[in-house]
Amino acid sequence: MSERTSRRRFASRPVDPEHWIKASDAPPRDSDAGGFNARLTIDVTQDLRGRIKIAAFRRGVTVADMLRDLLAREFPPATEGDPS
Repeated sequence: MSERTSRRRFASRPVDPEHWIKASDAPPRDSDAGGFNARLTIDVTQDLRGRIKIAAFRRGVTVADMLRDLLAREFPPATEGDPS
């Protein structure tokens, strides 16, 4: 009864840490983006989250794409001479 099975369970971790990290093989959607390399987490009210999801649905885009576009418009890349 104390014998361990070699079967992987739902929450089992891979022995090799390199398998923990999965790199996306998909090319970036926007050639300007050069791939996504950071995740941003924010807390919003349930009401605001609902309004964001409805707006994205009505526009026919994902919430992530809509918010990336909004942030890119609001925070354009710095030009030469602009303080960073």
